[in-house]
Amino acid sequence: MLAQCLRGETVADELIDRALAIDEGRAFLSIVVERLGDLFEPRLCDVYEELFQRVIKRVYPELMPRVRRVPGSLAAPDSVDRVYVLSRVTLGADVAVTSVLLDAAKKRYPRAEILFVGPKKNYELFEADARVSHVASPYPRSSALRDRLAASAALELTGGIVIDPDSRLTQLGLIRICDDADYFFFPSRAYGGDGLDRLPDLAARWAREVFGITDARPFIAPLPVTSPPADIAVSLGVGENPAKRMEGAFESELLKMLAETGASVLVDSGGSEEERARVEAVVQPGMGMHVGAFAPFAAEIARSKLFVGYDSAGGHIASACGVPLISIAQGFASERMAARWRPNGTVIRDANAQIVRDAVTCTFRR
Repeated sequence: MLAQCLRGETVADELIDRALAIDEGRAFLSIVVERLGDLFEPRLCDVYEELFQRVIKRVYPELMPRVRRVPGSLAAPDSVDRVYVLSRVTLGADVAVTSVLLDAAKKRYPRAEILFVGPKKNYELFEADARVSHVASPYPRSSALRDRLAASAALELTGGIVIDPDSRLTQLGLIRICDDADYFFFPSRAYGGDGLDRLPDLAARWAREVFGITDARPFIAPLPVTSPPADIAVSLGVGENPAKRMEGAFESELLKMLAETGASVLVDSGGSEEERARVEAVVQPGMGMHVGAFAPFAAEIARSKLFVGYDSAGGHIASACGVPLISIAQGFASERMAARWRPNGTVIRDANAQIVRDAVTCTFRR
């Protein structure tokens, strides 16, 4: 199915049915849908829309009347009482993309109620911002396809405009959750065309074109933490994408190297039992380990002198906060995907100990 989609061919109904029968649609989402998005090729957006409409008709036919067939409004109103900004569901994307649009909404509508719509753990990244309130909309990103569509079906927003940063909550803009005149969709997979611009920069450009805001930028606003700050914040989390990991003794050698600097180090325990076990196996004596919600660790990154980790949420947080960072990046589906998600800072691919050691040394020398 993926090969046919990439060639622009129409997928047969029989093949769709066979694919959806595998692991309750999870394989279809991870192999086909994610790859179509990760390639950031504008032509594949139409391929996705045609295919996913047919999927909805099979899996959740009662959603078909709400399939969106127009892109939404491009004329921002002069004033509104309420602005809903949808979560991208993943933490890193909510920093790199969604926070830019939150910032634009706050600046364009200084008297409006700004509502972040998404999971609580994502909202906690902005919880200390008095302008941003929360509308809980959990999204079961590891569940069966029908359960994810049910989350989209449950979402209907009224009384304001909706800014959609290409969210999973609407299945990448397909499900109507408000009146078309109130809907503003940032087409993150197509916007920027064949260029290699970063997603935060593209989101800011779109905000300038649509809302007239010239200085929208990524930010975080977690509740403050009171423990002594660490010099180096480290995350070995990969956001459920094992292709990002370096194999062998890399993680152990990395933490040994950081310990040798004499700087204080705080390592996040990760978002799963697998990640926590991996961290506990390599953490060095004297290092701190952050256990618990991610937002407090984001606050730790913001006040550190250096962030080191795999290309994931932590790197986007460091980039947004102006913290020097070493982002160890691999496993991208395309060059454009790597460029779109690149944080500002030091990005290393094909990592080895000497490259990372030199980067750490240069960062602290500065």
